[in-house]
Amino acid sequence: MKAKVIMVQGTMSNSGKSFITAGLCRAFARDGYRTTPFKSQNMALNSYITKDGLEMGRAQVMQAEAAGIEPTADMNPILLKPTSHTGSQVIVNGRVRGQMKAMDYFRHKTELIPDIMAAYERLSEAYDIIVIEGAGSPAEINLKENDIVNMGLAKMVDAPVLLVGDIDRGGVFASLYGTVKLLEPEEQARIRGLIINKFRGDPAILAPGVQMIEDLVNIPVVGVVPMEKIDIDDEDSLSEHLLAEEMTGGLDVVVIRLPHISNFTDFTVFERVEGVSLRYVDRVSKLGSPHLILIPGTKNTMADLRWMRNNGLEEKIIRLSRDGVTVMGICGGYQMMGNILSDPEGVEEGGRMAGMGLLPVETNFREEKVRTRIRGEIRCGSWSGCPVEGYEIHMGDSRLEDDAVYGNDSPSDGLGRISGAGEFSTWISLADGRPDGVINREETVMGTYLHGIFDDGGFFVRFMDTLMERYHLTEKNEVASEQSPGKYAVRRPDMKTYKEAEYDKLANLICRSLDMEKIYEIMGGKPNV
Repeated sequence: MKAKVIMVQGTMSNSGKSFITAGLCRAFARDGYRTTPFKSQNMALNSYITKDGLEMGRAQVMQAEAAGIEPTADMNPILLKPTSHTGSQVIVNGRVRGQMKAMDYFRHKTELIPDIMAAYERLSEAYDIIVIEGAGSPAEINLKENDIVNMGLAKMVDAPVLLVGDIDRGGVFASLYGTVKLLEPEEQARIRGLIINKFRGDPAILAPGVQMIEDLVNIPVVGVVPMEKIDIDDEDSLSEHLLAEEMTGGLDVVVIRLPHISNFTDFTVFERVEGVSLRYVDRVSKLGSPHLILIPGTKNTMADLRWMRNNGLEEKIIRLSRDGVTVMGICGGYQMMGNILSDPEGVEEGGRMAGMGLLPVETNFREEKVRTRIRGEIRCGSWSGCPVEGYEIHMGDSRLEDDAVYGNDSPSDGLGRISGAGEFSTWISLADGRPDGVINREETVMGTYLHGIFDDGGFFVRFMDTLMERYHLTEKNEVASEQSPGKYAVRRPDMKTYKEAEYDKLANLICRSLDMEKIYEIMGGKPNV
């Protein structure tokens, strides 16, 4: 039997589609139904590697977690990863299909309909309910032709639609009305319910407006969702996490907010630890003198390094590193920290470029993308023997140079050695026998390709212990987590337990805010299981 289906569309980006979709996934799953998310096309730099080595958007991973199921690439058959303002890497069914300009993709996207429908049909055979998330707004009239992600997809799979509006930004009734009225009559008929999201205040004051919008568009409002703090992974470019710039005390951790930042979810664990301040910084004036600088992944390493070079962040980071600030790079950030970036195949920009000179590493970009989830073990230093795990998503490889001892020259063009940096070595031994990452003897400069390395409690606690001791921030009086006792008063929640509690909070919010019986009715009734 085919799955029941409901689709969540929005009046704009960041209206709360991903949030509502995740909440419905959790609510349906708690009702006993096998539930899966689906988004035919996602544009995001936050991606994830599945168990079978395929790449997909993290929003659908989060929604799969909410539904209590293992993420698969079928849940997001098309992923667009922007590399510039006008072009993206196109990933289909978890594998790179190629690089395309926006106009070329717009002309050819209907050729991907068979891939979309095949993925959808596989999910429909395996699950009781499919909750589809749209993208942007269905009323973007310049993009409606040959649509494959909003009303075009709803027609293909015959899905009823819930339309979400964000009242927190203001103008929610205008956006709901305008969205509905810009659609064709048959598209309007697919919208079976309206949702007002992010509401603050007295519902009684909102009630007259609810009645008026229902009368104007002849579509019922199936719920008003209050603004509530629930900690789930966001879409990347619009995440409120990236707006945090101010130091709030304790261990000061700075993430460089690169123009093409990817997988910033690598660092959300820091937000969940008492005594840690996590900031995202994109200019020198906001950098200050942190204890830890994290250079994240990026979809365009060379362009983002040039951006740091031009705005002064590169020079400032190098100077802070020399003064004893800990600097760590992940994936693209690791590549930037090396001596040389070579792009003989034109994967990014072509040619050669000087790196930051913080690590004795040379990176060569390659067309073939590495996609894998893997375990490993720290092989040196105070964390030696500590297990780690994560996933790799990168195009190219980085090699530790033969002469890994830095001398006393000062940096000049980015290729210079950092004075007093000491000896470097390979940092991690991976389970498949490959080496990964480089670290200096003092454990103040390091890089790795492993996304998610901080999600492992054992390594994270030991890493934090080192930082707390190095910067004299606390006393040795408490343990850090039940799974891996640390020496210092830094508490890290068990991430699985923490996430499950947040998903339950989300489902509780959805169930008390939306008319769930009405939503089941819109879907054609509850599944027969």
